[in-house]
Amino acid sequence: MQKSNMPPAGRRTLSGLFLIVLMVLLAACSSLRMAYNHGDALLYWWIDGYIDLTSEQKGWVKKDIDELFRWHRKTQLHDYTQILQSAQRQLAAGPTAADLQNDYDDIKNRTQLLLFKALPELADLARSLQPEQIATLERKFAANNAEFRKKNMKGDREAQQKFRYQKSMEQFELWFGNFTSEQEAQIRKASDARPLDNELWLDERQRRQKAILAAVRKIQHDKLNKEATMAVLHTLIKDNFDRMEQPSDRKAFFDAAEAANIQLILTVIHIATPAQKAHANKRMQGWIDDFNSLAADQR
Repeated sequence: MQKSNMPPAGRRTLSGLFLIVLMVLLAACSSLRMAYNHGDALLYWWIDGYIDLTSEQKGWVKKDIDELFRWHRKTQLHDYTQILQSAQRQLAAGPTAADLQNDYDDIKNRTQLLLFKALPELADLARSLQPEQIATLERKFAANNAEFRKKNMKGDREAQQKFRYQKSMEQFELWFGNFTSEQEAQIRKASDARPLDNELWLDERQRRQKAILAAVRKIQHDKLNKEATMAVLHTLIKDNFDRMEQPSDRKAFFDAAEAANIQLILTVIHIATPAQKAHANKRMQGWIDDFNSLAADQR
């Protein structure tokens, strides 16, 4: 039986408190438990949206996703509570840049572990892809890039900085609640201090997409067996995660961007009032309770 899935491209976001894997789901859902319990369906529809699964693929892709979520529920959720409890302690004491860097590295490693765990299923899906599905994937990438340009590259530098700031504020307000105008001005200043080069980020997106397309085309053209396909995908995932740490003409930019992102988070935590920190602590405690309940619920 052949199967597959496109490994999602790893990318740096705001790190620290804001890198929990299910953040995007939770932002649109009042309950983490609800979001997680629907995560298998959401992942299925995400995959289907990229490659348009055939009727033959749909059954075993759903089965593979169910098994991956069962493994994740049994082996990973307890660790997530420890991450959040550590974040609570950091918030109370005041984290350092090193603390936030360690938080980011921890979650990045866990994300990489999840992808490596799914390598056999990813290989099956990659081997099963038809030429029209690879073409669908390529069109989806192009549409995503057009959306990125529309949102992130609209207007002049000031407009792009404002959009980036507003997206960051959505995350900060989710955690800390509302900010005063004085706090917003300080956050905006720290946000604008971050290096801005959306052309470079677009080029990085396209580089990752080309690597994915080249990999699946090689798998199909060379009719690779499962073991060889897993090796190709393992290299693809590892290269993607290691990209920003490897020497290159862009490493200085990547390092400066990460340092400025961390400084932005430190600024927010530094200026947060006791009530705002209590808001963040309460949200984290809610997640801890949800993760503990999910881990105990062996559905």
